[in-house]
Amino acid sequence: MQVLIENEAGSSDKNTFDERTLKLLRRARVSRAYPYPYGFVLGTRGGDGDAVDCFVLTTAPLRSGAVVACEPLGLLEQIEDGEIDHKVLAALAGEDVALDAEVVTAVADFITGVFAHIPGKRMTIGRLLPRADAEAYLQRCRDPAG
Repeated sequence: MQVLIENEAGSSDKNTFDERTLKLLRRARVSRAYPYPYGFVLGTRGGDGDAVDCFVLTTAPLRSGAVVACEPLGLLEQIEDGEIDHKVLAALAGEDVALDAEVVTAVADFITGVFAHIPGKRMTIGRLLPRADAEAYLQRCRDPAG
């Protein structure tokens, strides 16, 4: 799968890209720095109507706007303001990454605190599902329009 990196690890800048043209639309600040590079899976449409979100579990310095080849490792269930907004947890193609409790805790802590500056924002974290579930979710979210 191909992932467009919107937000760099260690940054509190939340970049928003057009999902079709891949052009940067806007930048805002969030309450926490991203623990890992974060973006979306090209050619998908998730439960919230946007492309499927993805954390790339790497220490490589991936820059905003880069498109990288990744392999899904798992799926973290998330509900944002009542809408499904699950997150794929992935590794760069060819990298060996452990999807352990430390990684899941870092991602979950980020998710529950990233929008602390927005009153009334509700983020709920569910189960961590295995790779097969991530692959099935990506298949269901494949966008026939591209």
